[in-house]
Amino acid sequence: MSSKHCKKEPDITRRKFLSKTASTCALAAGAGLWGYVSYSEEPIRRKSERIYTFKSYQMPASKDHPSMVITRGNDVQKMAAAAVDKLGSMSRFINPGDRVLIKPNVGWDRQPEQAANTSPVLVGAVVDLCRKAGASEVWVTDVSINDPYRSFARSGIEEAVQKSGGRIRFTTQNDFVLTDLKGKALQVWPVSRFYHEVDKVINLPIVKHHSLSGCTIAMKNWYGVLGGRRNRLHQDINTSIADLAATGGNLSDVSVENTIIAGLDEIALDSYSLRFLDLKAEDVPFLSMGEKRGIGVTDWKSLDYVEVKV
Repeated sequence: MSSKHCKKEPDITRRKFLSKTASTCALAAGAGLWGYVSYSEEPIRRKSERIYTFKSYQMPASKDHPSMVITRGNDVQKMAAAAVDKLGSMSRFINPGDRVLIKPNVGWDRQPEQAANTSPVLVGAVVDLCRKAGASEVWVTDVSINDPYRSFARSGIEEAVQKSGGRIRFTTQNDFVLTDLKGKALQVWPVSRFYHEVDKVINLPIVKHHSLSGCTIAMKNWYGVLGGRRNRLHQDINTSIADLAATGGNLSDVSVENTIIAGLDEIALDSYSLRFLDLKAEDVPFLSMGEKRGIGVTDWKSLDYVEVKV
């Protein structure tokens, strides 16, 4: 048989053919076995591998602005703008030229109406506010439980981010770096490298029930920074959530509350939001654990807060 380059292939005996075929199969099988043996969801520990640490993204309270804003209305964009304005405007948090990362909850391949993920309208509105404040880049990322490409597309978040001038960053297996979280349950763990490449981080959760922790709001939303086998952390989920904080289904299950809560104290934000889930702070152990660590307060009424109707 002639090749496409019109060169005649050399004749080969049946014995040579079988010998070559066997060698090729053995090589392929060996490569496949090595891939199977060497594969792991945990990172390979090398002596020279760098261990990262998180810088603090927390913003101190100000006597000139409230620490928490409760905004109610039907226009999400206006609500987001009003909430941020009451906190002192986005320019209080974002400096011109900053690279900003927004972390919504985009864990599931669900439509916006199912409320499994953060509202795409809200994500787009916050991206727009960051851009207007002078951010050089606005990234949006999450380590999704379902396929990330489908989750970001079907949730409507990908389109909303692109329209607002932001950029989706999909986290692949090669995008995790070992990070010392300095926690009790969470110590050195794979974390998305994007959090080490930005100047500011904005946590943008949705209020939902959770079968193990009772709820997933702001503190639990930080689970989406982690790689590795996150299910191992469920054995002590409340401690894991408290460690992270230091650094949907059926439509009938969805309750539309038309409320945005914005602020600096994520324990207070979570504590306020429990009303939507018919829970109290004492029902959620990680809140009191975080409070004992000085991360925030469960008594949100003790803070300087304002309520706004848009």
